[in-house]
Amino acid sequence: MRFARRRAVGIVAVALVAGLVGSCGTPGTDARTMARVLPADVEFTHPGVLVSEGQLGVVRERVTAGKQPWLKAYLGMRDSKYGAYRYRPEPYTAVDCPAGDRAGHGCVEEREDALAAYTQALLFGITGKQRHAVKAREIMDAWSARMRRHTGENAGLQTGWAGATWARAAEIVRHTPGGGWPADRVRRFETMLRTAYLPGVTKKVPDFNGNWDLVMTDAAIGIAVFLDDHDVFDHALERFRERVPAYFYVEKDGGVPLTPRGSTVDTPQELTAYWFRQSTYKDGVSQETCRNFRHVGYSIAATAHIAETAWHQGVDLYGEVKDRLKAALSFHSRYQAGESAPAWLCGGKVERSMGPDLEVALNHLEGRLDVSVPAAHKLAEETRPGGTDDLFVAWETLTHAGNPGR
Repeated sequence: MRFARRRAVGIVAVALVAGLVGSCGTPGTDARTMARVLPADVEFTHPGVLVSEGQLGVVRERVTAGKQPWLKAYLGMRDSKYGAYRYRPEPYTAVDCPAGDRAGHGCVEEREDALAAYTQALLFGITGKQRHAVKAREIMDAWSARMRRHTGENAGLQTGWAGATWARAAEIVRHTPGGGWPADRVRRFETMLRTAYLPGVTKKVPDFNGNWDLVMTDAAIGIAVFLDDHDVFDHALERFRERVPAYFYVEKDGGVPLTPRGSTVDTPQELTAYWFRQSTYKDGVSQETCRNFRHVGYSIAATAHIAETAWHQGVDLYGEVKDRLKAALSFHSRYQAGESAPAWLCGGKVERSMGPDLEVALNHLEGRLDVSVPAAHKLAEETRPGGTDDLFVAWETLTHAGNPGR
């Protein structure tokens, strides 16, 4: 008998949180209603890709006052290779990223240069020092002058990792007073994002591992905000609503997980294989839990990044997935911290390899919604300050730990 495929479509009604979250994340001080979509006649809020102007202000105040763990996080960022004034970009015209362990061409350089641009942009936003803005512009201008295409089996993933980071860097430099980015260079960077990144991050990948789709959507929504492109933004919302319920399982889904639109996973055997031989489903388990926690961490981070960017634009994606996000954080944090895996979970063996991926999601749940997630809170505290995974997660203890402001 064929397995009845179910879609993650139209799962949640509009989330209305008027009067819940204030301008600094405090309850009851803001009458703003979070919408399900961003109307076409509503302008985007800038800076508003992952980090808002208000959040940068909070970071600035905390670092100046020497508060921990933010000061330690700031110093770690400043003293990293990405924060060096002598950092030199290495742009490529074509970046080729094959699957597996085969050597790529420009893949590491692109990701690291994007992280360096973002690091320098944050340093500029926090300190106001012009030379950080100059360095960020130098890196972004070097790539926009050359980059034309991505190739190889991992091109979609690569454009997701790099594109998400480029958008964050560009947003801060362009929309922070004193950024000094010439209009013609901004336009050239916009062209690069639209031609060399958007085609890759908007491709449908329903049967790829879910971290691909989520990281690609992370890039797409950030690029959409930077480009003021409502169509791309709306498409990112649609993909988020398809993939997140199909990636993080909760028991209300029924006996088996949901699948995204377009999936060809039809039988129970195919579903078990797709979930890395996991056939028992409990609150919080994810499609890649039995692969390793590293990829689950990527997906938690990307999910939160997408929802955070949407939040800054007045769209409450968090409200649609908060139960899944809480369950996933609680579930994986317990085992990441060392709790023994039961026999029903991955045969009793899990790979505890999660990176610095919890801060953005934890900040929303605890700081804005006052939802306790003890296991994730404890794990985050024990591993702070989080640095970077050298892919697309960077400095999130600094930017988001206990920082619910818009």
